[in-house]
Amino acid sequence: MSKPLLSPWQILNMNVGFFGIQFSFGLQQANMSPIYQMLGAEGKNLPLLWLAGPVTGLLVQPLIGAMSDRTTHRWGRRTPYFLFGALLCSLGLLAMPFSPALWFAASLLWILDAANNVTMEPYRAYVSDRLRPEQHAPGFLTQSAFTGLAQTMAYLAPSALVWLGMSKDTLGANGIPLVVTTAFMVGALLSFTTVYYSIKQVPELPLSDEERAALAAKPRGVGATLAEIVDAIQTMPATMRRLWWMALFQWYGMMCYWIYIVPSLASSVYGTTDPKSPGFVEAVLTNGQIGGFYNAIAFVAAFAMVPFTRRLGAKWVHAFCLAAAAAAMWALPGIRDKAWLFLPMVGIGLAWASIMGNPYVLLAGSIPPERAGVYMGIFNMFIVIPMLIQMVTLPLVYEPLLGGRPENVIRLAGVLLACAAVAVCFVKAEPVEKSA
Repeated sequence: MSKPLLSPWQILNMNVGFFGIQFSFGLQQANMSPIYQMLGAEGKNLPLLWLAGPVTGLLVQPLIGAMSDRTTHRWGRRTPYFLFGALLCSLGLLAMPFSPALWFAASLLWILDAANNVTMEPYRAYVSDRLRPEQHAPGFLTQSAFTGLAQTMAYLAPSALVWLGMSKDTLGANGIPLVVTTAFMVGALLSFTTVYYSIKQVPELPLSDEERAALAAKPRGVGATLAEIVDAIQTMPATMRRLWWMALFQWYGMMCYWIYIVPSLASSVYGTTDPKSPGFVEAVLTNGQIGGFYNAIAFVAAFAMVPFTRRLGAKWVHAFCLAAAAAAMWALPGIRDKAWLFLPMVGIGLAWASIMGNPYVLLAGSIPPERAGVYMGIFNMFIVIPMLIQMVTLPLVYEPLLGGRPENVIRLAGVLLACAAVAVCFVKAEPVEKSA
């Protein structure tokens, strides 16, 4: 079946759901480390408490991607998965800020991240399914733009509530600020409603009789799904294999930033390491403000990158953006004045826009369209495996090599992003044709 050419407005509408998904991720990035510390976690243990996202992504996304490739539900191949995932995510967001203890919050994050992962890769495959190859760049970079917009609002939500009159000092019974609790409630509302809006506005294309018959002829069950994943890994396109080294350095570095940016700001700007001090609360709000700023940069940059990606190629644009973020993260711990923190956020915003768009432009053009779900799920392994490596290895070097200082973790992130910029330069795009 020939895919219709979608208008810019349709491309925007089909990606609105990604706004809700990424608002949830933004709330986690900005608030989980401080929530953990407010519930009693120590700094060296933070990476282990973040294990939920990578582990659930590693287990869930390839399975869900492979299953969605074979689904023939009347709602579509991908829709049942991201509707259920979005609903479960909303429930997790509602419960998270009411966690009575550290173990409860850590356990709930596993459920929340599993729900996000059920939604994520079928959604990326849906975009790939719906668009012609010549529209992949605007499609995935629009998705990146909504990531920037959603995370801007997620990071800024607590500060915005303070500006609207809520007290930043009002705490719940568990010590979590009320402004954070309210922000999570907003995220719960957005998670499901935005996904539902997108699939109503731009529904999946119906399968042809031939496609439906071919899917019906394929073996079913867990064994068949696992066999599909193994076969897809063994026959992975060369371009996808070359993206691994970039992904390893890129995602190890980004996890270092997300986990340790609040403790780093608390130490370098506010001179405190006490998570219950007023200075630490200020660091949480400051991170929301600068995080909102870099995500706003990402929102604008994602649209601006489209002509550059088309003309220069996705890998060169991505290499430049990663290099800009590397310089920014290396400089960040040396800043003492809050006002100057926004300057390096420009480089980080450029990188975040590119991270959420350009690797998928490279990927979508190199994988068989009929296996988009399983390969998008496997590509997520390139995200979560580096995260798992980071969470297991960083506690081992945090004190002996990094001096137990979160500022040094941010500097390490800068070095790793520079390595990712070099690695992506060696990726060669080799398009494949749809198999018979």
